[in-house]
Formats: sequence, structure tokens, C-alpha cells
Amino acid sequence: MRHSLPLTPQFYVTAPQTCPYIEGRRERKLFTALQGSGAAALNDKLSKQGFRRSQNVLYRPSCADCTACLSARLRVADFKPNRSQRKTLNRNAHLRREITSPWATEAQFALFRRYLTARHADGGMADMDIFEFAAMIEETPIRTRVIEYWDDRPRETGGTPILRAVCLTDVLDDGLSMVYSFYDPDMTHDSLGTHIILDHVAIAEEAKLPYVYLGYWVPGSPKMGYKAHFAALEIFKNRVWQPLGDPADHADETHPLSVEPIAEQVARIDLPETAS
Repeated sequence: MRHSLPLTPQFYVTAPQTCPYIEGRRERKLFTALQGSGAAALNDKLSKQGFRRSQNVLYRPSCADCTACLSARLRVADFKPNRSQRKTLNRNAHLRREITSPWATEAQFALFRRYLTARHADGGMADMDIFEFAAMIEETPIRTRVIEYWDDRPRETGGTPILRAVCLTDVLDDGLSMVYSFYDPDMTHDSLGTHIILDHVAIAEEAKLPYVYLGYWVPGSPKMGYKAHFAALEIFKNRVWQPLGDPADHADETHPLSVEPIAEQVARIDLPETAS
């Protein structure tokens, strides 16, 4: 008997877990599978509605008593780096960008392990082995690239280039989506995380793509506060993209009355015509 995939995406909700961003909170996610010939169209459509990709899954936070996680993106045409960000670009001008297909390497994994140990030793990825890492990089049904940043200065003394930073990046129909990035934890002064974002703005500008999707901005979370420092930042709130404005204006998103029932959330999702 022949079995076919359902044309309409099926949505599910994860069990509650400890929130990684706000102490004392519980998180859950609304998710759907990303597969088949319509994967790219579904990813493009749902990314515009606050979803993110993780391997073959699209998800967005759907917590029972909190809507603090707000999808964020930069408007490339309106973005202007501030003085600190210009210094970051100058400080990292020696880095060589290399864009490759989504293929995991030992150099990437070694840097990934160092990054997790230094920055997220108690996080959900802390126990990832090389096979799980390879799956994170390589299992993608859409147009994805790995963007590496190499330090060539050791060549001047007969050494070999050093991999300093990596970003797994999806190419959407309206921008670049930074799925996951990691970098040399010993180079804190160089602000490599900021440099990766600034360079993605440059790549999007070169490709004439209007947006760079940064993931989630969370008011009140020290881990996510840095995103508010970027000009021309938009957030997806109340089902529309809008300028961030004053970050303090979004503190009420942690109130339980701000949450819509799951059935309403799913009913309001706009699907591609081929899947609806």
C-alpha cells in the first residue's frame, strides 16, 4: 500500500520544560515537520510568522503563560552600524569569510565544543556528540549554507589558518536566517558574535535580500538583550512585524493573559497556497 505525506502541515506542542531565558518560567514549543517538495515554501512562509528551523522541524515558542520570545530581524536597507559596531568590524577586518555547503567538519566541531564548554556548559546542547552535530549542520531540506570565518594571520609565521567563527545560515526568499552561530570563546574582546551579524547584513545587502533574521529577542533576558543594540530591528508581535522601539514597552509579554489558546494560534497561521 502506498502512503503519502499529508498536504497540510500537522502542528504539535512539546511538553513544558525549564525556560532557558527567564528564570522560573516554563517553555513549550509549537512545531511542524519540514519535509517534501514544499519545504522551502513552508519555511519561507512560516519564518515570516515567527517560526525558526531546527534540522527538519519548524518551531516557535508557545508557552502557557508567557509570550516574551519575539522573533527579530534587521531591515538591511535601513541598518547603520553604531560606533561600537564599526570598531568591531575594523577589529575583525583580518577574518576571511568562506561560504560552503552544509557539511560538518572536525574543525567546526572542535570549535563548537570549546564554545559550549565556555558559554553554555549547562545548556541543552552541552552533551551533543559529533554525530548529533553533523545532523544539526547537514540535515536540511532547504537552501542552507555554512559561513566560516578564518584567521589567516598564522600564515605570516608559517602556521595554518585558524577557524574563529561559524554560522549555519538559511537562505530565505526575503533574507538570511541565522540558524545557529558559535565562535572562539577566547576572543571575547573581538565581539565575534556581533561581527557575524554585521557580516550577514553585508552578505544580504550584496544579495539584495531585505532582511537578516536573528532568532528571538526576549525582554528581560540578559542572554538576548544584545539584539536590542542593533539599529533597524523589527520584532514579530501581535502577528505583525513592527519596529522594536523602546525595549521597556514589551515587558508585559510575560503576563499570562497575553497568551492565545493553542487552537487559535494554529488557526491564524498563514500557510503557502500549496499546503493550505
